Amino acid sequence: MSVRRMLTVAMAGALMCGVASLAHAQNASPKTGKPAAAKPEPAPAIAGGAEPTLIGQFGTWGAYTATPNGKKVCFALAKPASSKTNPPNRPRDPAYAFVSTRPSEKVVNEVSIMIGYALKPGSDSTLEVGGASYAMYGQGDGLWIKNAAEEERMVDAMRKAADATVKGISAKGTETTDVFSLKGLSQALDRLAQDCKR
Repeated sequence: MSVRRMLTVAMAGALMCGVASLAHAQNASPKTGKPAAAKPEPAPAIAGGAEPTLIGQFGTWGAYTATPNGKKVCFALAKPASSKTNPPNRPRDPAYAFVSTRPSEKVVNEVSIMIGYALKPGSDSTLEVGGASYAMYGQGDGLWIKNAAEEERMVDAMRKAADATVKGISAKGTETTDVFSLKGLSQALDRLAQDCKR
């Protein structure tokens, strides 16, 4: 695994440690089943004692900044609009899509998906957006684009499309399909570009 992938896995893992509460405001209310009002919640601590700061909510995407170990990280975060498993109703942890920028590593708009389960080794995962399908590489419970040269094109497609579909297979053979709404992603990335200058 490349150094970039290892750093991304480590950073994503650090961000995911407490990210469930970040998306709490997007969960449905257990009483009404309707989406709860989006209220910023206290950001969880991440690696290096830094806490992510919500700098804007754009549609389904939250824009955050953090400074773990003194290095600035900016990311947009969303949870799926819908999730399906085959067989149905298989348990899994929450899934999230990230688009991260790490100026100190010269990484801009890196897409990663925390899929919510251990991936089946050697299985094919894809992200489908704008009529194109991108092969994704799995490590643990995370997905990244296999061909880094296609990432800019994929992000451009995500800025323009209504949604993206992520498909994967768990270590136990469960097939998953997560659909992420892309409403607000373009605005979230524009805001992060302002706040995360090199």
